[in-house]
Amino acid sequence: MIDLRPLRQFVAVAEELHFGRAARRLHMTQPPLTQAVQGLERELEVALFLRSKRSVALTPAGEALLEQARRLLRAADALPAAVRAAAAGRSGLLRLAFVSSIAYGPLPDWLRGFRQAHPEVDVQLREATLDVQLAAFAAEEIDAGFVLHAPDAAPPGFGARTVLTEPMQLVLPATHPLATRRTLRFAEAAAEPLVIFPRQITPSLFDAVVAAYRGAGFTPRIAQEAIQMQTIVNLVSGGMGVAWVPQSLVQLQRPGVVYRAVQGVQLAAQTSLLWPEPAPPVVQRFVDHVVDHGQAVLPARRQSPPTDRS
Repeated sequence: MIDLRPLRQFVAVAEELHFGRAARRLHMTQPPLTQAVQGLERELEVALFLRSKRSVALTPAGEALLEQARRLLRAADALPAAVRAAAAGRSGLLRLAFVSSIAYGPLPDWLRGFRQAHPEVDVQLREATLDVQLAAFAAEEIDAGFVLHAPDAAPPGFGARTVLTEPMQLVLPATHPLATRRTLRFAEAAAEPLVIFPRQITPSLFDAVVAAYRGAGFTPRIAQEAIQMQTIVNLVSGGMGVAWVPQSLVQLQRPGVVYRAVQGVQLAAQTSLLWPEPAPPVVQRFVDHVVDHGQAVLPARRQSPPTDRS
């Protein structure tokens, strides 16, 4: 550690412009203080004070040192608290990834609350699908991430907390004949061409959708694949087919589509918060915040169309 005592002694003399008063302020006698200042001058190879029998004044070098010394001492005084805050997770950097669906659910509220509670934590956000997040974890580019998967199928090898469980709903073009129905039967929905995410971005959820079709005696007719949930909904609005999306996507009020519950099938999605173990303090702070303010289950919502022909 740098010995800051000579700088503190110099600042006291520079502010008092009197060695006797500075010594009393520092609770020491004058001779050692004079020796300390002289030693600092020898080390820096400059004169810091103009001395006479009646006055003490700063030289230009002393004035330059005073500004820098004050700044350094303020930083040194703040250092222990800053280190303790970082060790406790109250400050630092949190690199957080998330899938798009959670952004339509509770994520904005969680982030707002966490920022208010921990203003000294810098949160860097990155939207990424599961496959991209796993690669980012391996490269140590993110600290935690919200991922989408089938129920009880969170990727292994991480600390994990399921934060959201929600039913899957069917998105249809608003002009589709089935769009006027309050709820649909799975046999009706299963016959429609499907817009779906590629298997590699969330294998367990893709497999759950395919298994639901096959369990009911159908083979899904995949018309188009798209990575982002928003893109999937937009493709449905363009008449490319129908799609299964987590219920939180109902918040995406895209013109030209409707969201419907489907009877005769149990399809649900879970969102989990993942982090490498052991969790750094700032990550643990965020995990604790989500757990304290989290929402485990999103109840089913119903939308009633203008007419009902079911």
